[in-house]
Amino acid sequence: MPPRFPVIVGPTAGGKSDLAVEVALALRDQHGIPAEIVTADSIQVYRGLDIGSAKPTIDERRGIPHHLIDVVEPTDSFTVDRWLDLAERAIADIKARGEKGGVPIVVGGTHLYIKAFLDGLFEGPPADPALREELGAMDPLARRRLLEEIDPAAAARIHPNDIRRTIRALEVYRLTGRPISEHQRQWDSGRGRTDCVLIGLDWDVPALNRRINARVRAMMARGLLEETRALFESGRLGPQAAEALGYKQLLAYLRGPQTPARLEEAVESIKIETRRFAKNQRTWLRRLRATPGSVWIPMNEANAGAVREHAQIVLQQVFTSHDPRAGTSGNPGG
Repeated sequence: MPPRFPVIVGPTAGGKSDLAVEVALALRDQHGIPAEIVTADSIQVYRGLDIGSAKPTIDERRGIPHHLIDVVEPTDSFTVDRWLDLAERAIADIKARGEKGGVPIVVGGTHLYIKAFLDGLFEGPPADPALREELGAMDPLARRRLLEEIDPAAAARIHPNDIRRTIRALEVYRLTGRPISEHQRQWDSGRGRTDCVLIGLDWDVPALNRRINARVRAMMARGLLEETRALFESGRLGPQAAEALGYKQLLAYLRGPQTPARLEEAVESIKIETRRFAKNQRTWLRRLRATPGSVWIPMNEANAGAVREHAQIVLQQVFTSHDPRAGTSGNPGG
């Protein structure tokens, strides 16, 4: 029986990419099994959005092939169903590598992608352009209050600045008479996949917030402003890509008076919005924690550098043969 493949999740700035690469290297070097990474990130799919999406550099990939990075232009839209299609193709190709097959490693922080991958995609009603135009014209605060009123569960998962998903949730309610969160309860049926194991990185909130602040500072030092300016001036940022964290705040700075004080405000806004994003991610992670057979690694500042040790925890799960639907989620730290 081929080994199960890992699906690694966790909050932004939590070290998922480094862990995925370490697992791939261990599979290759310790077990002679080719391993490749399938990225589940709604921003890393865009070409040119490199620094702000924390896209792993060529050096950081350490020779491990990565899939679903740089697959579309930032002027294009990208959907979860398209990601699912591309991901399944990549996984099938990786499993067919060599005589015994390879091991895909799915990793990412777009937890909608992960949940749909594990439990299926909610098939909602088709888009209604006139209704979307109506909802898009609403006052943003009124639109948010409406979502909180009709679907508190969806409002808890959808960032207040995520206009696209807010409109979709309201659209589904208007077209079906039922909240989108109610439609999505099929995800809690526990049917799941049996060919993979979910590995979660469980971070202490204050420690994670410090990592987020440090990452934003590092992104600015690497040239996030210059990257955003080049995309903006070349007209390469479409509506979806322009909403990405970091790029959105710096675009507002570039469109107004470009003073040092306004740049400082933009950078601080990136930190605040990223911490809010991480809070919303925790809601998704609580849902994912219910995945049968999932394993969660406690993370803190003291053990953040123990990537090789964490990789061995993942490998132990990869080579443990059982039906994840028959088990419960666990914590290797106790």
